[in-house]
Amino acid sequence: MTDEVVFYHNPRSRAQMVHWMLEECGAPYRIVPIDFTRGEHKTPEFLALNPMGKLPVIAHRGVIVTETAAIIAYLADQFPDAGLAPAAQDPSRGVYYRWLFFAAACFEPALFDRLMKRPDPESKSSSGYGSYEDVLAALKSALASGPYILGETFSATDVYVGAELNWAMMFGAPGVKGDVVFEDYVARVTARRAYLRVAAET
Repeated sequence: MTDEVVFYHNPRSRAQMVHWMLEECGAPYRIVPIDFTRGEHKTPEFLALNPMGKLPVIAHRGVIVTETAAIIAYLADQFPDAGLAPAAQDPSRGVYYRWLFFAAACFEPALFDRLMKRPDPESKSSSGYGSYEDVLAALKSALASGPYILGETFSATDVYVGAELNWAMMFGAPGVKGDVVFEDYVARVTARRAYLRVAAET
């Protein structure tokens, strides 16, 4: 069975994060472009891969994986020579998972609510993430010991967190754009060769 990753991609989607991850882990991959304007993400063939009709999607060794954070974690484990995930028994594995899924479950929803100017929840307990300000403070605490989430070691978590923060800055997210901790972190991760290769193709 081939080790090639089949990567369903549109650069105007979260698939761009997976593209960066594929470059970081050195995986052999083949891009299958998905044209949103032609509705290719809503065809029966694509919906058989992801009933949500969304990107990113990868196929690898007969397995379909969706959801950006899940794909990034999966690739880190499937291509361990890249050193993008702590070993299963390493105590830092918990920290790695913690912030990878915090970014997906808390930061991204909070960010979209704020950018879309949705009203704040009536109470922190009624929201899955508490408050936007709490999310930013927590994320900043994760970067305090830097230069990366796991200290001196760059990991797959930095791909996801870095891409999310970079996107937030591009849209002028309050509390992110102009904050020195976030700005320095994004500058550091987006200077990586893998990121630059992907950015050059966009």
